[in-house]
Amino acid sequence: MRSLPIRLFVLLLVATLGFAACGSSNDDEPNPDPGAGGIPAQSAAAGEECAVDNLPLSNAGELTIATDKPAFPPWFEDNDPTNGKGFESAVAYAIAEEMGFSGDQVKWVVEPFNKSYAPGPKEFDFDINQISITPKRDEAVDFSAGYYNVNQALITLKDSPIAESTSLDELRDAKLGAQVGTTSLAYIQQYVVPNQQPFVYDSTSDARSALRAGQIDGIVADLPTAFFITAVQIPGSTVAGQFPTQDVTEQFGLLFEDGNPLVSCVDAAIAALEKDGTLDSIQDEWLSQAVDAPVFE
Repeated sequence: MRSLPIRLFVLLLVATLGFAACGSSNDDEPNPDPGAGGIPAQSAAAGEECAVDNLPLSNAGELTIATDKPAFPPWFEDNDPTNGKGFESAVAYAIAEEMGFSGDQVKWVVEPFNKSYAPGPKEFDFDINQISITPKRDEAVDFSAGYYNVNQALITLKDSPIAESTSLDELRDAKLGAQVGTTSLAYIQQYVVPNQQPFVYDSTSDARSALRAGQIDGIVADLPTAFFITAVQIPGSTVAGQFPTQDVTEQFGLLFEDGNPLVSCVDAAIAALEKDGTLDSIQDEWLSQAVDAPVFE
């Protein structure tokens, strides 16, 4: 796992004031392997009720995290969530550490995206998989606080008539596609409102194939994914633009089984990571090149 900047000054100040430091005792040393251990049993975010031994976990003493397979960049690297590389893998391990888990206490399981927000029991503690928090999904599952604000974006071929579009009105006649069950598809339906129904695919991979084959004019996906697709997966493609925020800011959240009391302890960890700048550091490391695109009017 790539190490993050450590606030040594803060630790020294805390020691000077006589407070007990709650973070790792070797915070000034990199931890290249999230499975290497070395993380204390108690973290800054954890009170007694959030101590590892008191948490309502799927498996005692172990944090079980779900994501889909394959797991794509920039969210994960090498299709391996366990290596700590990629934005969401790094976020997951940072949350685990803040909660007091060692790297080898983290277990990854596979959960298909479209199954994750279905009602019913879950065989994981939380799922991290670019899952946007929506009121409809929240009826069936619970979400953590948001860990990333995201915009949707349009991917098209560089020689496409819509490649130079600057407004939603210019996309009305376009054939647009997105993965089933996603906020990308919902954005097309609710805000772009093209003259023909959007094309719906079981996966973004299927949508990519349709774009390459000329069956559709563009794909809608979240902005970082759009940059990865155009840079790596579809030669001759481009991010035509990102869509403006509508109503409320879209956020990715960790997904839990409905009623899971673990949410409050995870939220405390997220708040701590946001306050000390860790989330920003992880975002800068993994998503810094995937944030700049013109906004459609």
